[in-house]
Amino acid sequence: MAIKEHSLAALRKAIEGYCAISDQTWGKLCQISVPVNLQKAQPFIRAGVTPHFFGFVYTGLLRAYTTGGNGNEYNKIFFAENTFPGAMVALLTASASTFTIEALEDAYVLQIDFSAYRQLLHTCDDLKWFHILYLEKNWILDKEKREVAFVQNSATERYVLFKQNYASLEGRIPQFHVASHLGITPTQLSRIRKSLSRC
Repeated sequence: MAIKEHSLAALRKAIEGYCAISDQTWGKLCQISVPVNLQKAQPFIRAGVTPHFFGFVYTGLLRAYTTGGNGNEYNKIFFAENTFPGAMVALLTASASTFTIEALEDAYVLQIDFSAYRQLLHTCDDLKWFHILYLEKNWILDKEKREVAFVQNSATERYVLFKQNYASLEGRIPQFHVASHLGITPTQLSRIRKSLSRC
């Protein structure tokens, strides 16, 4: 089976982890999903540009980051296999993305046309249910946990949670990117790691 067919099979499996979809709906979704090969450091979505698609990661690792006025980068979230990278606020408002999504590794991503996807939501109730359940988990429940942890927890506690949430990515995310995600310096992260290793 070719890589495109493998990636589409992975996409369907990921969707049906939330809600089963019919073969008819699946056929329509396949028609608006285009494979894209990303090289390491290549942007998938650029800050300042209005996106028209979101994605599904079959292989590889991506990060979403913003750049502050001082030029420092802050990593918002990481997207590994079987996740859906996208600038959803920008897509919903037809406005420029406020952050960039780029590949941390060479990646194979299915690019899904957002306008066509929205049209499918109007006609395919099964896809609509997937969309609702996905948003509930990832944009309400999990997002709130991350935001509360960032405000209330110490840097060490945030790092411990990061390791729990991204356990399968240990060694794939460079430590300076981890530090940026946690809102600390690489030196601070190094001290935290040494302290935890002694426990």
